[in-house]
Amino acid sequence: MKLQQLRYVWEVSRHNLNVSATAQSLYTSQPGISKQIRLLEGELGVEIFARSGKHLTRVTPAGKSVIELAGQVLRTVENIKQVAQEHSDEKRGALTIATTHTQARYALPSVIQAFGERYPGIALHMHQSDPRQIAQLVCDGKADFAICTEALGLYNDLVVLPCYRWNRCVLVPEGHPLAGIGPGELTLEQLAELPLITYTVGFTGRSQLDEAFRARGLTPNVVLTAADADVIKTYVRLGMGIGIVAHMAVEADEQGLVAVDASHLFEFSTTNVGIRRGTFLRRYMFDFLERLAPHLDRDRVEAAMAAGVNHEESVFDGVELPIR
Repeated sequence: MKLQQLRYVWEVSRHNLNVSATAQSLYTSQPGISKQIRLLEGELGVEIFARSGKHLTRVTPAGKSVIELAGQVLRTVENIKQVAQEHSDEKRGALTIATTHTQARYALPSVIQAFGERYPGIALHMHQSDPRQIAQLVCDGKADFAICTEALGLYNDLVVLPCYRWNRCVLVPEGHPLAGIGPGELTLEQLAELPLITYTVGFTGRSQLDEAFRARGLTPNVVLTAADADVIKTYVRLGMGIGIVAHMAVEADEQGLVAVDASHLFEFSTTNVGIRRGTFLRRYMFDFLERLAPHLDRDRVEAAMAAGVNHEESVFDGVELPIR
């Protein structure tokens, strides 16, 4: 049994049994992958994949167990490499973050800037996508941290740690009737009567926004959705509706727009960081987490990783999350 064979089996399963796509991603040949999988099956005496002609059709029951164990082996090998690198040169390596536009644009710049100044030898990579794809990148070992508000708790392979809470504000064009409304006077009933522009379902706390209207028996008139606040602002300026965005996405000078606080209308949302269970965290990774949220110190993160807990459990009892 060879490590490369286990990698091929694992990657084929990740690519929906498409051997051609797997070969392209690994920069090798399709016949080579097929041959090595056959050799592994022959050695084990079981089929990992069922076939119809030359095509793989499904994972067999035995194959499911083999693939799961292959993933564990590959993660252990990666951890061994990380341990070796940690002891050979603690200030060199790479950190890959998967996150949404809102986090990348508004929450992370100061963290990443400070981290980059402290660790100039660490290569930083950032993937922006929707929360489910973000979570899957970390589950598949293609990113170290997933940072977002939605979806992370749905993935059993992730340890989910809370970073900070945030709420929303309403953006209206200058001169709009709501522009001069007093603090705490805005109502959901007023918003429900207006055309709304806000986040796409599954992004940036959209579920809490919908729940607030639903709890009051209201149906919001959402005329346009987008994955990031900058697009929402553009269409509010065009007069297509009023925007509901994360408060962190509102800057000091929003040309042509007025921000109205709406935190009294909605429950706070929590941005979390997801880390694949069993990941070996290098020293600079702990440093990044603590810069992201001061309560994510090494002791608390290690305790959470060891227990495999999520943010609802005892490791974070009594922690007051910062508000952005």
